[in-house]
Amino acid sequence: MAHEPVIRKFREFKHFVRRLRKAINKGNSDAAGRIRANKPKYKLDHIVKERYPSFIDALRDLDDPLSMLFLFATFPKTTKTHMEFIQLARRLSVEFLHYVIASHSLRKVFISIKGIYYQAEIMDQTINWVVPHKLGYEHPSDVDYRIMQTFVEFYTTLVGFINYKLYHSLNLHYPPKLEIEGSSIPIQDEKSTDRELMEERLAALTQSLKTIDEGGGEDEPEIDDFPVLNADDPDRVEQAKVEAEKLKKFQNLFKGLKFFLNREVPREALVFIIRSFGGEVSWDYTVAVGSTFQETDESITHQIVDRPKLPRQYLSRYYIQPQWVFDCVNAKMLLPMEDYFPGAVLPPHLSPFVEEQEGEYVPPEKQALLNKQQGIHVDSGVEDDASSEEEEDEGEDDDGDEEEEEELDDDDSDEDQDVDDDETGDEREEEFKKGKKRKMEEKNKDAKKSKKQHMNLSVEAGSVEEDNVERKLQRQKAEERRLGEMMIPKKKKRLYEKIMFSKKKTAQEARILKEKRESIDKIQKKEKKKQKK
Repeated sequence: MAHEPVIRKFREFKHFVRRLRKAINKGNSDAAGRIRANKPKYKLDHIVKERYPSFIDALRDLDDPLSMLFLFATFPKTTKTHMEFIQLARRLSVEFLHYVIASHSLRKVFISIKGIYYQAEIMDQTINWVVPHKLGYEHPSDVDYRIMQTFVEFYTTLVGFINYKLYHSLNLHYPPKLEIEGSSIPIQDEKSTDRELMEERLAALTQSLKTIDEGGGEDEPEIDDFPVLNADDPDRVEQAKVEAEKLKKFQNLFKGLKFFLNREVPREALVFIIRSFGGEVSWDYTVAVGSTFQETDESITHQIVDRPKLPRQYLSRYYIQPQWVFDCVNAKMLLPMEDYFPGAVLPPHLSPFVEEQEGEYVPPEKQALLNKQQGIHVDSGVEDDASSEEEEDEGEDDDGDEEEEEELDDDDSDEDQDVDDDETGDEREEEFKKGKKRKMEEKNKDAKKSKKQHMNLSVEAGSVEEDNVERKLQRQKAEERRLGEMMIPKKKKRLYEKIMFSKKKTAQEARILKEKRESIDKIQKKEKKKQKK
């Protein structure tokens, strides 16, 4: 610590403050200005290098720095927070978002009360961070902003190093430069300088970044080899290929789609998500700088709105609520848009960060989504229950009508019962004989058909059976698990029984929760039926 350069700078800064105070007290403005110009400055580069010996170590510790920078970038200018650090945090966070867009490394998003949670996969490292909602708020009085600012000072140095390394890994300019410097859309604010306009265009996230080589960057290499633990197992290799194809399809989820954002929706979050998955996005040029096309463009496929009614609509596009974009990313597929039309009651926004283990309770909405992802077409239980209840109600009404008719018939038939008893006995015997004859005729017909089929042998066209790799691996895992249970020694058998008991307990709790949910759904359906009536 005695040879730490930062401590020496702190001592110099203490001496600087003493000299400046003395010059101000004496009223010597020239000396005070000269002393301010020679203010000592320190760097934290060596601390970052000492703390993180490799770049992967720095990426693993990126969750907290990103969350702090995105929080600090939303602060207004006050006496407690310096504008210099706010602007630096904003610039570094925008640069990181541009890298995530260029690398298509975004994986999960979730809207919560605290903010919007994101998850990205960068160089095989999972990074999570939260971006607070942009709302007007007052600074809490019980927070020490000086300590927060010291953390931000270190985090800005760290994220600056990481951004530089990440940009050069994709052959991009750092600091970032846009491919198209100008824009055909008119700019509303004419008083802004060129530098400010450039920063605003970068923060808009609508344009691609310029690469170092003038040819527009290298083409994406085709993946031939797949790093698998058991490279000799062909099923594992095939599964790795399937997963790589799924990932490529997921990264281009919104490719070919063109989105237009209304002014009431969260613009930055939607632009970041849509651009990360290959889509194009824009807004009205009066809202902010960076729009690339206007609402009158006929090639727009989706318009994101958050109002129940719109004064003007185009027939060539879909109008959807913002949650559709978030749910599509978490589902890794384009969901049906009927549930997200303007004014519609939205489905529950499920967290993709919650992963239920085997035997745990899975909500029916999430189970339906998992079935869609796996390609299993199962009718929703809600519709089945509703239809069954309607059938039951209809059945009850029919039973009531039948009972009334039977009562009337009984009253009429009591009088004629004695007369018809002899006739009914003979009719029953005749019907019984006729039924026997019909059965014998049907048996003879079936025997003749089977003989003809044996005589006239024919070959039918066969169908190719699809080799499902995932099912094979599931069966293989189940077989390995069964054999592992058989090979457990007696000493560890008791521990295994305890583990299985806890699993059974969780399965029982999941069953109870499922029953509660079904009972609540039934009560809600009955209330809806009463309201309709």
